[in-house]
Amino acid sequence: MRVLDCQPVLEDAQLAMRPLRPADRAALHAVASDPLIWEQHPAHDRWRAEVFARFFDDALASQGALVAIDKASGQIIGSSRYDGLEEANGGSVEIGWTFLARKFWGGTANRAMKRLMVGHALGAIGECRFVVGEENWRSRRALEKIGARLTARSEERGMAGAMVRHLVYAMTREEFAAGPLARP
Repeated sequence: MRVLDCQPVLEDAQLAMRPLRPADRAALHAVASDPLIWEQHPAHDRWRAEVFARFFDDALASQGALVAIDKASGQIIGSSRYDGLEEANGGSVEIGWTFLARKFWGGTANRAMKRLMVGHALGAIGECRFVVGEENWRSRRALEKIGARLTARSEERGMAGAMVRHLVYAMTREEFAAGPLARP
């Protein structure tokens, strides 16, 4: 197994992704401050400044957070991150904490983000995991559209003051190569 660089610079025709920086706080909060982004998310209050501040600080500390920049406008439109790297059995990493400005919902931005991040990770490890709140149907559908497979695994995570059941989706190198993310 090669070492996974969790803060790469990734790019395609639509998006550029780069490591999150402290100076990105205001621009990323401007995106995250839309309550509708979080309405199905277990952390439904992440749009609030004080909750977002904790999220942002945690993202910086993770050393795996990336911002997504729309190449047409040069604006930050969201973020995602790598976390929970596991080295056993060929390696696995979680990709998550992803959000996008609503203007980019239903288009190709989420697919582009995931193609870049999953493709990068699977060059070094064997599996990418996605952990999503059981009732977060929007995110679950988005994962299914990119070819992520629902596993039998689940876990409880504390969100917005409550423990919430999360489901684990996964994608292997072979699934990536045969799935919708392999096609531009």
